[in-house]
Amino acid sequence: MRKITLPTLFFFLTTLILAVLLLVNNRGGEKERGYDSTAVMTRISHIRELALVKHNYTGVIGYKDYKKFLNMNIPLTDKYFLLKYNGYIKAGVDFDRIKVKVENDTTLHVSIPKPRVLDTVIDEKSVEVYNESENAFNPIKIADYNEALIREKNVMINDAINQGILADATEQTKLVLITLLQEMGFTRIKITEELATPSVD
Repeated sequence: MRKITLPTLFFFLTTLILAVLLLVNNRGGEKERGYDSTAVMTRISHIRELALVKHNYTGVIGYKDYKKFLNMNIPLTDKYFLLKYNGYIKAGVDFDRIKVKVENDTTLHVSIPKPRVLDTVIDEKSVEVYNESENAFNPIKIADYNEALIREKNVMINDAINQGILADATEQTKLVLITLLQEMGFTRIKITEELATPSVD
């Protein structure tokens, strides 16, 4: 029978201890890398600004109005002006309504709400006035400028929607989410536009 020397025994025990420590450490690391739905939502909440789509605008507003009598324009009482402005529209999804369901360490489902216009801004400092009328019977008031700008915001929103800003917002949101989730280790990612969160197939 072969005799086990003290150095051999020491080497064997040391190797065994190291193997056990590595196994425990790897399992601990795997546990730390695991995410639940709350942890994923916490990470997602920090990237909401990256998911916004912004359309910049430079436009000209033509305004004209009359004094009226019995719903008819009174001659020689017209007032008019032109406004030039810079502004922007932001669209995106409401991240507070995003739902996440983590199935396992590699699979999850994200449900996002429909996109919407989040902000419509006309920079007041950029507004320039041209070709103002000077009508003593119907002078221009500050309220007229405000009314013109409010109307223009609605025009901007409709124009942006027709140009596909909402579809762009959805695609941008999906791109940002997929990039983040892949960095977190998920390889099977399902993203749908709905409020309910079904099970992953």
